[in-house]
Amino acid sequence: MKCFERLVKDHITSILPDTLDPLQFAYRPNRSTDDAIAITLHTALTHLDKRNTYVRMLIIDYSSAFNTIVPSKLIIKLETLGLNPALCNLVLDFLTGRPQVVRVGNNISTSLILNTGTPHGCVLNPLLYSLFTYDCVARHTSNSIIKFADDTTVVGLITNNDETAHREEVRALGVWCRENNLSLNVNKTKEMIVDFRKQEREHPPIHIDGTVVEKVDSFKFLGVHITDKLNWSTHTDSVVKKAQQRLFNLRRLKKFVLSPKTLTHFYRCTIESILSGCITAWYGNCSAHNRKALQRVVRTAQRITGGKLPALQDTYTTRCHKKAKKIIKDNNHPSHCLFTPLSSRRRGQYRCIKAGTERLKNSFYLKAIRLLNSHH
Repeated sequence: MKCFERLVKDHITSILPDTLDPLQFAYRPNRSTDDAIAITLHTALTHLDKRNTYVRMLIIDYSSAFNTIVPSKLIIKLETLGLNPALCNLVLDFLTGRPQVVRVGNNISTSLILNTGTPHGCVLNPLLYSLFTYDCVARHTSNSIIKFADDTTVVGLITNNDETAHREEVRALGVWCRENNLSLNVNKTKEMIVDFRKQEREHPPIHIDGTVVEKVDSFKFLGVHITDKLNWSTHTDSVVKKAQQRLFNLRRLKKFVLSPKTLTHFYRCTIESILSGCITAWYGNCSAHNRKALQRVVRTAQRITGGKLPALQDTYTTRCHKKAKKIIKDNNHPSHCLFTPLSSRRRGQYRCIKAGTERLKNSFYLKAIRLLNSHH
């Protein structure tokens, strides 16, 4: 069944329009959590580079998002996207009339027929959910709705304390959710405000369905800890702690006299993958103290494996360069427009983005442009 689902998924993906909600980063070629985080940070940092500005980030939590999809509404959206009626009927038949029972030991409950939601563990689940929410987009140019499957973040760019557009966006999102049978879990929905202005101001809370949304100093966004100061100590501390726990396993393996090559493979799979997760989005703005803590883990692993391991700075530089080249080749990537080629006489060179703060200068896109220009 899963093999058949993969065939259907690939077929649906191949006929979808390239312009379909560029800020949905899940299950699309040349898109990843790195891209979602980098876009979010660049949007915020570029705005914060201006005078009298701040950013409100609303981290949405849905109650059982995948279980509340209404198949009949999904099919209407699939037809709007240009899918063949026969294919739409196949998807509708797949999602409706599903029998479900509960087994406890030798006892089996009576069968219940389900006609909402998508079956758990199915290959098609995430794609169908992404298509179901394709029309959940920002209505105001000062807002962005960043999505990775059901992880949704509303980024509101506020200037001169005017929050009208952002608050209207939140209200419109609530209306969209009700129309599409999605339930916002207000108790788990959080808000983070990034405000670097010297004079502290009180920010009035956001309300959803009459309930105040809790303000937080940090939150975990697609596996990366982001704080209201946009520093990375919280994230690097978490990453270092997790990586050090894996070093114990590496030491145990060495006692079994495994070859340096095998130990290096284990390091790259289980420790480096943790240290370098979404590294292009956050490493550039790490403090020297953060970087030393991260590199200390690498040095410890190097002593255990007995082989040379790449420094995290080199990993970061390499990945930034590779990602930038992929974005340039993809005209439909939401970041493609940030890489503006210079005149034909200076082929291979890209226009630098103006930045007034070190935070913006050290962000991924500016670092990537500098790397491209230096390599040329």
